[in-house]
Amino acid sequence: MDTFEWNSGYSVRFGLHHVDFKNPSRPRTPKRSAIYYAEIIRNKGMPLSKEDEFLYGEFSKDFAWSVASASYQIEGAWRADGKSLSIWDQYAHTPLRIGNDDNGDIACDSYNRIEQDVTALKNLKVSHYRFSVSWSRILPDGTRNFVNEAGLNYYVRLIDALLVANISPQVTLYHWDLPQVLQNIGGWENDTIVEKFKDYADLLFQKLGDKVKFWITINEPYIVANLGYGYGTAAPGISSRPGRAPYIVGHNLIKAHAEAWHLYNDKYRASQGGLISITINSDWAEPRNPYKQEDVEAARRYMMFYGGWFANPIFNNGDYNEVMKSRVWERSLASGLTQSRLPEFTESEKQRIKGTFDYFGFNHYTTILASPFNLPISQQTYDADRGVASTTDHSWLGSGSFWLKVTPFGFRRILNWIKEEYNNPPILVTENGISERGTDLNDVWREHYYKEYINEALKAVKYDGVDLRGYTAWSLMDNFEWATGFAERFGLHYTNYSDPELARIPKKSTKYYRSIILCNGFPDPSNGSPPCLEPETEGTTAPTVTTPPSGENREEAVSFLGLEISPSDAEIALYVEFAILIAAVLGIVLLSVFYRKLAKKPKMSNF
Repeated sequence: MDTFEWNSGYSVRFGLHHVDFKNPSRPRTPKRSAIYYAEIIRNKGMPLSKEDEFLYGEFSKDFAWSVASASYQIEGAWRADGKSLSIWDQYAHTPLRIGNDDNGDIACDSYNRIEQDVTALKNLKVSHYRFSVSWSRILPDGTRNFVNEAGLNYYVRLIDALLVANISPQVTLYHWDLPQVLQNIGGWENDTIVEKFKDYADLLFQKLGDKVKFWITINEPYIVANLGYGYGTAAPGISSRPGRAPYIVGHNLIKAHAEAWHLYNDKYRASQGGLISITINSDWAEPRNPYKQEDVEAARRYMMFYGGWFANPIFNNGDYNEVMKSRVWERSLASGLTQSRLPEFTESEKQRIKGTFDYFGFNHYTTILASPFNLPISQQTYDADRGVASTTDHSWLGSGSFWLKVTPFGFRRILNWIKEEYNNPPILVTENGISERGTDLNDVWREHYYKEYINEALKAVKYDGVDLRGYTAWSLMDNFEWATGFAERFGLHYTNYSDPELARIPKKSTKYYRSIILCNGFPDPSNGSPPCLEPETEGTTAPTVTTPPSGENREEAVSFLGLEISPSDAEIALYVEFAILIAAVLGIVLLSVFYRKLAKKPKMSNF
C-alpha cells in the first residue's frame, strides 16, 4: 500500500493499494496494478489469454487472396508507345528527390514482361491480382481528346493473361501517377480534376469493364493530399501551402471518387456486375500511456485525421468527422482567418458522397504510440491541426523502412475500429507487408510478419465479427518504392536489377504465403497434416532460390573477434579498430610531451 516514503513524505506512492491519508480510517483501495498482480499470483505466472494465443482456423470459402503492385512502381517504359510524362516521372528526375537518384524509367519492366509477372502470380496460387493503370499511358494529355490504343492494349493483354491463368484482376484507377500536363494546371488542387477523373474512369469502365469485376477508384488519398501537396515528399512535391493545399486536394479526391462510383453504379453495374470502392490507408494509434486521458484523446485524434479524414465522408455521413472539423475550425479562427481552412461540402455534395462504396478497401502496415503535441497557432499546418506526437516502442521489431514496426496486434484493433466506426462494412485488405534492405532470399521476417498479421485478421473475423472478405500482400516483387528508390524491398519475389532480364526470383516467403492461400488460413496441426500442405506435383511450382542472384553482390559471413559478420561490416570494424589504435598512440605521445614539460618547470617551495 502507499506509505510514508521518507523524505518525500506521502507525495510519492509505491503501493499496490491506494491509501486516502486525509481519511482518519485510512481506507485501502486496490489499484489496477493490484488486480493485475493478483491475476499473476492466481495463474502462477502470465499465461496468454485465449484470444492472445495463435488461432487455428480458416477464412470463408470465397475469401479473396491477392497480391499487389502499382503502375509507376513496376511498369517502366516511361516514354514508350506514346505514353506522356506523369508527375512521378517529373518528380523522380528532379535531383535529390529520390534515394540514390533512382527512377522508374525501367523499374521491373513489367510493360514488356507480362509473361514473367503472370508466372510469378501462378506460383503464389493467388485468386486475385491488384494492379493500377497509368493515366498518362492511356490518355497522354489527361483527357479523352486522344486515346493511346498502344498503352490501353498493354492492360488488355495483361487482363487476358490473368483470366487465362484463372486469376481475377483488381484494377486501381489512380495510384498516384497523375499526367504531368494536368499538374501543370493545378493538378488535384484544381477542382476541374473531378470531371477529368470521371472521364478517365468512364473510358476504363467502357474498355475493360466486361473483364474486370473489381475496381478501386483511388489508392491512399491521404498520401496524395498530405505527402504530395503538404510535406512535398511525394509527387508533385508541393510544400509551399501545407495548411491549405492538403485539405483542398483531399476535398477534390473525395468528390472525384464519388463521381466515378456513381458513374459505374448508374451506367455500368447492371451490365458488368462489378464492385467499386476506394482504398484508404491508416496506421493504428495506441495511446502512449493508456491511463492518461490526454494520450487516449491524442490517439483518437490521430485516427480521425488519418483514416477518418476520408472514411467518414464516404462510409458514414457524407461529411468530415467532428474531431477534424472542430480542430481545423478553431485553429483557423485563432490565427485570424474568418473561415476554416478545411473546405465544406454542400448538402447536395454530402448526399452525393455518402455511401459511395461496395466494400472498405484498406491498406495497413504498422502502429504508432500517440501523445499530445501542441504547436503554436502561428503554425497553420496539418500536423499542427492534428496536434499529435507519434513514437514507437523500442521492443517492436523493425524492418527495412524506418516507419514500419512489426505490430500485429494493431491490425486486429484497427479492423475493429473500422467495424465500430463505420457500421461493419465488408472489408478488403488491399495492401499489407514488410520491407527489407539487401539481397537475402531467406526472408524469415516476412514469413513471421504474414503469419502474425494474417492470424490477427483471422481473430478479428472469428472472435470479433469483422466482415473481412479478402487479403492482399504487398508486393508481388521488389519494385520502385517511391522516395526510397530501389533500396527498400517489399516483394515476395526478389527483383535482380543487375540482370538484363530483371528476373523475378521467389523468396522463401513465397512458399509460406502460398501455403496460407492453399489452406485458406491456418489448419490445426493436431488434426494431422492437411491435404493443402502436402507436397505438390514436381514442376508445378517455381523453386525457391537460396543461392545468390547472379550479378548481385552477396556477402558471406566472416569471423571477426569471435563474431559472425559480413565482409563489409568487418572492413568497417577494422577501420574503426585502426582509428582507435592511432588515437591511443597519439594520446600516449601527447601525455609524454606534457609530462616532460612539467618535469622541466622549477619546483615551488612549500609554504
